[in-house]
Amino acid sequence: MGKLKKIATSAPPTEARPNKTGMIRARIDPALKDRAEAILNSLGLNASDAIRLFYTQITLTEGLPFPVKIPNAQTVHAMQAADAGKVTRHGSTAELFEKLGI
Repeated sequence: MGKLKKIATSAPPTEARPNKTGMIRARIDPALKDRAEAILNSLGLNASDAIRLFYTQITLTEGLPFPVKIPNAQTVHAMQAADAGKVTRHGSTAELFEKLGI
């Protein structure tokens, strides 16, 4: 049989399995933290797992793994109107569709 070729890797073997000791500290609203961690727990994840997944996606996509946009004036106006309760309500989706002509 022929000799096996050694495949060159970009990281030495000691870097192939990084030591998980990098620390991240962040201040966050306690209620938001509790709600997010409840969802993560239902998925079998903890905060460290979620952060690791988030960072992995950032490196894979070379950016945030979701679009981040500043709302335009029309969207800001609509959000402000909704916050103030100035929205059109319908009794059902059928009523909404009828009004829209769908």
